[in-house]
Amino acid sequence: MKRLLLAALLALPTALAAQDEPPRAAPTPGDTREFPAPRLTEGQPFETRPPEKADDHPLFKQQTRAPYHHAADWQVTTLTDKLHLPWAIAFLPDGKYLVVEKFPGHLRIMGADGALSEPLAGIDMLAPARKLGVLDVATAPDFAKSKRIYFSFYQLLPDRNGNTNLAYGTLDEAGNAVHDVRVIFRGKPHESVRNFSSKQGGRIAFARDGSIFLVMGDRDGNKQEDYDLALAQKLDNHMGKVLHLTPEGAPAADNPFLRTPGALPEIWTYGMRSPQGLAFDPRTGHLWETEHGPRGGDELNRIERGKNYGWPIITHGIDYSGKPLGAGIVAKPGLEQPVYYWDPVIAPSSLAFYRGNLFPAWKDSAFVGGLRGLGVYRLEMKNDKVVAEEPMLTDLKTRIRDVRAGPAGALYVITEQKAVLKLTPR
Repeated sequence: MKRLLLAALLALPTALAAQDEPPRAAPTPGDTREFPAPRLTEGQPFETRPPEKADDHPLFKQQTRAPYHHAADWQVTTLTDKLHLPWAIAFLPDGKYLVVEKFPGHLRIMGADGALSEPLAGIDMLAPARKLGVLDVATAPDFAKSKRIYFSFYQLLPDRNGNTNLAYGTLDEAGNAVHDVRVIFRGKPHESVRNFSSKQGGRIAFARDGSIFLVMGDRDGNKQEDYDLALAQKLDNHMGKVLHLTPEGAPAADNPFLRTPGALPEIWTYGMRSPQGLAFDPRTGHLWETEHGPRGGDELNRIERGKNYGWPIITHGIDYSGKPLGAGIVAKPGLEQPVYYWDPVIAPSSLAFYRGNLFPAWKDSAFVGGLRGLGVYRLEMKNDKVVAEEPMLTDLKTRIRDVRAGPAGALYVITEQKAVLKLTPR
């Protein structure tokens, strides 16, 4: 028994690393989930495989498979390859960085030269040893004065997994610690530990007024028979939602369902599946989200107050078994279409908009990390539509967990297993 328990504990980090992957069952006919090298031909879509959903069709021009376009050359510098399951990065004013190691739940400070601090003290009080998982991290808009940082996290409970939570604390860089940690929001309801590996969400984005947007996954177990897929459509829970909070974690005053009987007041939008990226376009002020589809149907969505994004009623994908989801429809009146989607999937992990000066040709671009796509995907945007797409770093053949545009114009990329990369002009 002791040997079995030890083996299970040693295997846990490996299991966590694959947290966004569906079960790898034997391939079914037509299953094209293995990701080939993309086609890099100017003016042609990089994707050459047929869609997973055989009867899929876009609703407007270039909603999917936009033409490939290479805009700028870059070089890659590895700042560190010593991390364990990194999940997110944030920038500090002194040129250093905050880096998350998802499990066992660490925040570290990384120097401009890639040197890593010991894990910051102060957040381990949130859960017992080896029970804390940290997701995203962000500095408050007034960080220069307040030194406040926000981070999302979960706790492994004995019989329940809990849900995604949000906390803040005061960064003490000199003391390598976070002080006065306070949990300001807890997701509802707790979800079974059997779905631990599924769709926790947790990305944080600050609006111009200082309020907070937070994404929550629908927590399904990748099998229709295991889960109430309709939870993302119900307003009595936080699953499959974008939430809008004050800096102290209360429902924002302009939330659309504050007076809706039975609805949770934090909800901003609903009908999402597995949101993994969340970012404001600094040029337009519009909020955007990326999310995983099932087999097919990864989405890029423009997030607008009170709207229903359709999961699981409409989708450009199919179930992992190969069967249709629900009625198998891709559109329905009153449900939002993605601005862009991928079928087959890239498994989008993150989202960042570029407005720096280091790469002028990237100024109208969004960047999406790919977990199954094993690369970074540059989306060239015009009038809130995708007009071109460029797979990048696919030669690394590694899962990309986070992409961020740095304050000086470099692009920062986190590989899931260990590294922080920095892209600068060649």
